[in-house]
Amino acid sequence: MRTYCIIGDPVSHSLSPAMHNAAFNSLGLDYVYIAYKVSSSELEDSVESLRSVKISGFNVTIPHKTAVLQYLDEVDQLSRKAGAVNTVTNIDGKFKGFNTDVHGFVQPLLNRRIDFRGLSVLLFGAGGSARAVVTSLSNVNGISRLVLANRTYSKSLELSKLAEINGLTCSVARVEEAKAMAKRFDLVVNATSVGLQSNESILDSEDIDGSSTVYDLVYRPVMTKLLENARAKGATIIYGYEMLLEQGAQAFEIWTGIKAPILAMKKALFGVFQEPK
Repeated sequence: MRTYCIIGDPVSHSLSPAMHNAAFNSLGLDYVYIAYKVSSSELEDSVESLRSVKISGFNVTIPHKTAVLQYLDEVDQLSRKAGAVNTVTNIDGKFKGFNTDVHGFVQPLLNRRIDFRGLSVLLFGAGGSARAVVTSLSNVNGISRLVLANRTYSKSLELSKLAEINGLTCSVARVEEAKAMAKRFDLVVNATSVGLQSNESILDSEDIDGSSTVYDLVYRPVMTKLLENARAKGATIIYGYEMLLEQGAQAFEIWTGIKAPILAMKKALFGVFQEPK
């Protein structure tokens, strides 16, 4: 049996165990995936514990995607570019980090045939997920403008440097300033935890323009308050579960070398219910 897990804080909301265990079961693999709550003060010891029990691989979620880099033996080029890791595999006792969030973020946009030429983007957040978003946007052609907003202004400034290094025209705004100008953007992305298992929203409906695309990386609940507000204004919405599914499929393939059973993974996310329309 191989064992995989996800580490983070909080982690009880995570749908990754259900998704990956469904994938393993659908292919008859004797693997199991579990969740561990790991606080920031426990991160180093927890990574070493995973090493000692010969964990086959693990995912990393809030708030460890950046801090975990210092405890890994190697990271791939994309993770180095993003400065964040969300997937780790164990190769003969060596932990190698990957960033499947970069692919996971952009694929739902490509699925909707979003035109990146001249696209203006407002991004809320400055953590590991936001770093993946910035890296992903830097890999497509045509982004005209990126504005970053985060509760901690200094973190936005730090992330803006990453964006500019990677060729994006970027500026920073206070959160309240960003809310006031959100209607001016073609794509609005929430990469914060606002709305996670709550009825909060980073934007009110009056802050959203109907011609925009609103993308919430929060996936639980599936229909967040932000997406409700965006739908009410007629905006195009992108669900967080779509990114979860895409990044999870790539992580599965890194770990196993087998093509991910997407339909089984997607079914696990919704159980007997239909996906939202």
